Amino acid sequence: MSTEQSTQTESVRTENQILLEMKGVSKTFPGVKALDNANLTVRSHSVHALMGENGAGKSTLLKCLFGIYAKDEGEILFLGKPINFKTSKEALENGISMVHQELNLVKQSSVMDNLWLGRYPIKAGLVDHTKMYNDTKAIFKELDIDIDPKMKVGKLSVSQMQMIEIAKAFSYNAKIVIMDEPTSSLSEKEVNHLFSIIAKLKKRGCGIIYISHKMDEIFKICDEVTVLRDGKWINSIPVKGATMDGIVAMMVGRELTQRFPPKINQPKEVILTVENLTALNQPSIKDVSFELHKGEILGIAGLVGAKRTDIVETIFGIREKKSGVVKLHDKVMRNKTALEAINNGFALVTEERRSTGIYSNLNIEFNSLISNIKAYMSKFGLLSNAKMKSDTQWVIDSMNVKTPSHKTNIGSLSGGNQQKVIIGRWLLTQPEILMLDEPTRGIDVGAKYEIYQLIMELAKKDKGIIIISSEMPELLGITDRIMVMSNGKLAGTVNTKETSQQEILQLAAKYL
Repeated sequence: MSTEQSTQTESVRTENQILLEMKGVSKTFPGVKALDNANLTVRSHSVHALMGENGAGKSTLLKCLFGIYAKDEGEILFLGKPINFKTSKEALENGISMVHQELNLVKQSSVMDNLWLGRYPIKAGLVDHTKMYNDTKAIFKELDIDIDPKMKVGKLSVSQMQMIEIAKAFSYNAKIVIMDEPTSSLSEKEVNHLFSIIAKLKKRGCGIIYISHKMDEIFKICDEVTVLRDGKWINSIPVKGATMDGIVAMMVGRELTQRFPPKINQPKEVILTVENLTALNQPSIKDVSFELHKGEILGIAGLVGAKRTDIVETIFGIREKKSGVVKLHDKVMRNKTALEAINNGFALVTEERRSTGIYSNLNIEFNSLISNIKAYMSKFGLLSNAKMKSDTQWVIDSMNVKTPSHKTNIGSLSGGNQQKVIIGRWLLTQPEILMLDEPTRGIDVGAKYEIYQLIMELAKKDKGIIIISSEMPELLGITDRIMVMSNGKLAGTVNTKETSQQEILQLAAKYL
């Protein structure tokens, strides 16, 4: 064999080097087998998609790798050697890093403190702030991230926090980088930025485990895909040559012929009127006016920073209103607090499920009932356990929540099942106006369809629905009209049947 051929053979061998093997991994929690003989093989210089419906076992498998859970059975080989990490710190120190879907940053601390937490550079027995600042700047320069290392994390946007998490993973110089729904809070520009970072990691020889429910991303950046269903390994295939329908069929165990349910709602008379709504603290929304009809699904589109969330938070009393009028059935609603908004028939499913949606250390029953607790009190102030249990079971059944018990901690459920509980919680308050901020973020195609069906059914029952989404196909698939926000101002409202992605994007850039 010639030297050139030998070099080429060695290059191919390096490109295809197996970094990680997880074989026959099983994990059981009380009442449920989360993993049943699951497998995963990740190679160097590659992006490996890990796919499956919510509750399929993806997060559990990776938590077994990362030292968060202890596996019950199976074998994990990293760089050819058996491993069994007891903590995430041990995993990080040995070259496995994880960017979690739910952000885990200390918001009261600076960016650089978060980046080097637990491994501060020390000089003469003290933290070397100068080195920490310079090292952070160097990483940010390499990743093309424009954030001040000294800034408090709490002042950053969700997308900026996501970039800090990715930079943190990068700083460990890991061989395996796990990314769990990394683009869920990113704009299109930021997604492209992330993909360039992933390309750099691949070039380094990393193996990236990539979890996403966005099919276009899988086909754009991934080399291989492994599908789990009900905790079991279904198949591992190259992305090249695979089809979207084929992957979805493996995930759900059946052909999914439609992404969106048929339209069954019929918008009627105006139920909600918003006139010249302006938030007190700027920059935020200015002079936003719109109407919502009974039985209508109204979408809100816009780029990151367009202040879409500010609209629903101001209506709901979370943000203080400077001026403007909100009327429900022609009656002025003050909604100075969230409690007042709930009592007036408003409900809000927030964007950040973990920080503002669930009580992760408490059970499904508590999380289902907390917004409607007065309904279970007798005139003597005692709670009706029978009614509480009945309503919790209604949430589990009607939302199709996968859980062993209503006493299970909600934090142990998959993201999609947590979201279903939150939606069920708000439906128990019997709202007239339901506002949903990124309701299908981080949720698989099967669960998304169920949530779309639920939204359609609510609209059919004459509820007024407002839905904020960064996914254009979602807005075009389920709404009747779409409001487009640009830099805090309403850029225009379009009829969904008559518009296009291009028109919406043009409006979104109107006031930039």
